[in-house]
Formats: sequence, structure tokens, C-alpha cells
Amino acid sequence: MDLKNIIFIIVFLAVIGFFAYSVNNLIKYLKVAKKNDDRFDNIPARLKRVWNIAFAQTKLLRDPVAGTLHLLIFWGFVLFIFAVIETIFQGFYSGFSLSFLGPIYTVITLVQDLFGLLVILSIIFSLYRRFVIKVPRLVVDKHGMLDAAFILLLIMFIVISMYGQNAAGFANNGMVYHESELRPVSAFISGVLFSGETSTTVFLYEFFWWMHILLIFGFLNYLPYSKHLHVLSSIPNVFFANLDPVRNTIKKLNLDDENADTFGVADIDQFSWKQILDGYSCTECGRCTSVCPANTVGKSLSPRDIIVDIRKRTLDKAPLLVEGKTEGELFEKTLVHNYITDTALWECTTCMACVQECPVMIEHVDSIVDMRRNLVLTESEFPSNLNNVFKSLETNFTPWVFNPADRANWADGMNIKSMAEDKDGEILFWVGCAGSFDDRYKKVSKAFATIMQKAGVDFRILGTEEKCNGDTARRLGNEYLAQMMMQENVETLNNYGVKKIVTACPHCFHSLKNEYPQFGGNFEVKHHTQFIEELLAGGNIQLKKDTEKHKVTYHDSCYLGRYNGVYDSPRNSLDLVTGIDLVEMERSKSKGFCCGAGGGRMFLEDEEGGRINEERTKEALSTNADTIASACPFCMTMMTDGVKHFEKTEEVAVKDIAEIILENIN
Repeated sequence: MDLKNIIFIIVFLAVIGFFAYSVNNLIKYLKVAKKNDDRFDNIPARLKRVWNIAFAQTKLLRDPVAGTLHLLIFWGFVLFIFAVIETIFQGFYSGFSLSFLGPIYTVITLVQDLFGLLVILSIIFSLYRRFVIKVPRLVVDKHGMLDAAFILLLIMFIVISMYGQNAAGFANNGMVYHESELRPVSAFISGVLFSGETSTTVFLYEFFWWMHILLIFGFLNYLPYSKHLHVLSSIPNVFFANLDPVRNTIKKLNLDDENADTFGVADIDQFSWKQILDGYSCTECGRCTSVCPANTVGKSLSPRDIIVDIRKRTLDKAPLLVEGKTEGELFEKTLVHNYITDTALWECTTCMACVQECPVMIEHVDSIVDMRRNLVLTESEFPSNLNNVFKSLETNFTPWVFNPADRANWADGMNIKSMAEDKDGEILFWVGCAGSFDDRYKKVSKAFATIMQKAGVDFRILGTEEKCNGDTARRLGNEYLAQMMMQENVETLNNYGVKKIVTACPHCFHSLKNEYPQFGGNFEVKHHTQFIEELLAGGNIQLKKDTEKHKVTYHDSCYLGRYNGVYDSPRNSLDLVTGIDLVEMERSKSKGFCCGAGGGRMFLEDEEGGRINEERTKEALSTNADTIASACPFCMTMMTDGVKHFEKTEEVAVKDIAEIILENIN
């Protein structure tokens, strides 16, 4: 053991010690979270998702340019781990080499050498996009920009030092490869700069060796204090993210907890450890904000800022909590109000676009709804026009001021039986509030009921026994009101022995299918577009041949598409109509753009920025379609209002899938 090894061991122990100290602090901060959150179920499925999302980077590749850049940098780093391992062992024993791996070592050294160039090129292009082109989603505050530049340049110099070390080592070995080694780029650099071993090459080898390992050690210890902490936390975050179908659901709040002083989240210690881990894992890449409908039209909500502010508050408050402190200036502030504004929280449509695009599986909507719950249940601080919505839901079981006794009036004269009259039907048609009371959507209820009658489907309705599914109250943070209606609906459905349900509302569909099991309601639930597709495929209804062509564009409902993956059923049915030329909007299917009504936004005013529905309608109109097809009552209302705004009501109709199919039944 020579002096180099002794110095290295001292440096190594200091580096690892400080890194362990930093990581231990981060783990302590996670433990200040009080909300229980078990994320250790179904390990095989979680590991599979880690491969797909973290290693194959399937989410990032939804953006081919940025995704490919990141994929190259990521895999370059994965492959460089072997070089790091080799260098560390050389610190303990200078003559160490992984060459004993034989052909495997040949492949490792070759790929490392080639990938190094790709990483350097990717970094240069990344810097160009961030600082020259200034891609909007990459523009953050000054500290964030400097942090990004520092990390990218640090990675670049790590790669450069690797080439310097290898090129000098090649020269020191007589301009030939070491055993089982294959580094063509390094050999080329060595051939250009050197002709063989000299005192200079010996010095440069040691210089670049130390430069390489110290940069790596510096990088490692900088990460816990950088936004690039995600390098350490993103893979665990992907592993612990909720699995389907739980991922897109709101979690049940224990309202019977006698020890609870508050409900919802006002500050970071009321989150779960996973929600704080989300904060650690945010890369500030801006993909979430770039697809946020509220942010797109100029509102202050930024999903990225929500998560970054959670991290900021954690790093401000958690160290004090860990030390046992409970008083001071920081304790006079809270996450909600002081870091995250009420306005931003109320602007979320819960469309899940942010969650869909996040490459590290952050769950933005869960945190937003938790903070809304605090505002509603604990502080009673919410927009004034929600007073009437909550009151109507409580007394009329619908967000609108309608008499619950009129809920089944839409079906007058249609000879439709209720469950109270005869519970032995094949399937229950859950009509929903809009389908029961909204004049426009009552036509959709009639159209779908007529289709089922023509197909010979033996269905029933609940009629006046049906109540709001609870989605609106739940997304608005009024968990108490939501649970009351959900539990009462489950009791009614179970008493009738309901097994199968079909509904024309994606919000009802999602709640009944994915959230009612939390309350003992386990049903087979289908959306009416799925049901219509099955009726057409089974030959239960026949479509007429229409020679007159109509151009139709279909708007994806967030709660049908992104939440439940139903993209093809409505399109498949439209494709069977011979007179329809189906054209897609620029943002469609999993990249579809929200109508602006979800998350209770249907009942809130636009206090700032533009209108989301107008942004979406403009996109629909740009297709030159004469019909905008929808499959959701909220979407229909928002798109209809958008068409009116652009004064296109004479040229463009907004119709539900059921109406279009009924018009074309033979």
C-alpha cells in the first residue's frame, strides 16, 4: 500500500461518512410525516414498473427529443458505474482491474467509451435547449438554472476525466490495450496526443484518475442538497408509487378517528412519507406544468411548483421537527397559504395530465386534494360559490338546485322500470345528476336508453333513489359529504343485489368502478361507450349505410381516458358509422387536453387567466369538423359553451356518442 492508497482511503471514508450523514437526515425528514401509507404490496408488479419507467424510461420517451437525450445520459451513467467501481478498487489497490471478466469486460469498456461521446453530445444539446432556445418548461428561477448547469457540467467533466485517464493509461501501456480492454475513442485521443509512455503521461494518468474520482465523490455529496436529488430518490419513488387501479383514486379519509385534530393537509408533517419523497424526487423538468390545462391558459397553478414547494417546506421545517423544536418564526407559517396559495389549489381540474407525464411517478393530484380537504374540512376556507354546491349536495343529492323527486322525470313515457318496481333486470343504468336534471344531457340519457331498448337490453334505473356519486364533493375536498353519499348509494345498490352497472358519465363510471370498493361496493361497471361498442360488435344493433360524409372529431374525457384507459371504444363505434370521417385533434388519447370541468371546476368561476374549455374548443374547431363528439356531460357542457364563444353554433354541433349512434341505427 503506497501513499496514494492511504490518501484515497482517508478521502473515501470522509466522503462516505458525509454522504451517509446527508442521506440519514433525508430519511429522518421522511419520518416526520404522520399519515400512514403502506406501499409494500405486490413487489413483483412494482419491480416490473421500475424496469419500464426508471430503466426503459417509457414515460420520458413520450417526448422523443428530450426523452432520447435523457435516456442516453441515464444509461451512460449506469454503464459508468462499472468504471466507478473499478476506480474505487484501484484506490485501495492500484493494480486492480475488472479485466478478469474477460469478454464481458471488453463489452463494458467498449460501450462505456462510445456512450461517453453520446453523453457529452447530449449534455451540450441539453444546455443549448435550456440556455439558448430556452424551452419554456425548462426555465426556472436563477438558483434552479445554475443548479442544472452545474450538474450537467459536472457530469461532462466526469466523462472528460474518464477519457483523460483512459487515454493516458493507453499510452502508459505502450499504446496498446490492456487485457480484454477495448476503448477506441480513448485510443484515438491517445494517438493524437501521445506517442508512448512519458513522465507527462504518467502524471496525466494520476491527475485524471484523481480528477475523475473526486468529481464523482463531489457529485455524490452534492446530490442531497440539489434538485438533482432525484438521481438518488427517483427509482425508489417509482417503486413506491401507487399501482393501478389504486393509482388514480382518492384515498379514503378516516373521519371516525377520534384522535384527529385536523383533516387533510395544512403542513408537511400531515403528509405521508411518500408525498415527501415525491418532493425529493421532482427533477423540475416541467413536463407536468407544460401539460397542465390551468397553467396553459395563464392561471397560476403549476404542478411543478406545488411539488417543489413541498420540498422547500420540508427542508425548512423538518430539520426543526427532528431536533424537537415546535416554536419559532417558521412555525408561524404553513405549507398551505404561505408556500402554496389557495388560488393555485382551487385551479386544479384533477385531469391527471401532470401525473401521466411525470417521469418519476409523482402523485401531484393526491397532494392537491389532501390540501383541499384541509381547506374545506378543517379551515372552512373555500370559494364562496361552493356553499350552494355543498348545500345542494347535502339536501338535494345533486350539485344543482333540483328537486330530488324529479330525478326520474327524464324517463317519462319511455316505459323504463325502476329497481323499486322490478329489481330483476340484467343491468342497472346509473343515470347520474347531469343525465337526470340537465336539459341537454337528459337527451343523452334518452338516446342511450333508446339504444338499449332497441338492442333488447333488460335494464333498470334507481330513479329517485339514486344520489350523486360523490365525485364532485370528493375532488373539492369535502370528504365528509362525499362519503355520506357514497355509503348511502352502496347501501341502496347492495340491498338490490346490483352486480352490473352502465353509466354515461365518466365521473360516475370512475367512482363506481374504482372508489366504491373502499365502501363495500363491488360492481362490474361499464361506460356507455364500452357498452355501445359491445352491442355493435354483437350485432344487437345494426347501423344504416349513409353516403353523406360528416367530419367528426372526438374529445377524450380525462376520467374516461387518462383515468381508466378507455380510448378505443368510442372511436371504434364512430368508425363503424359509414358517413363519419373521424379526425383527431393534435392533443388526443393519452395526450388529450382537459375540458376544464373536472375536480369540481364545473362549479367554480375563472378568477384569472383564460378559459380551459375555449382552449380545447379552439383545437377542436381547427380540425374543421362539423361535429364534436363527446362522452361526458361535463365535457359536453364545456365544449358547447366553447362553440358558442367562437360563434360557431350554426356550423358545429356537439353530440354524445350515444346520440350519433342512435341517429345512424337502421
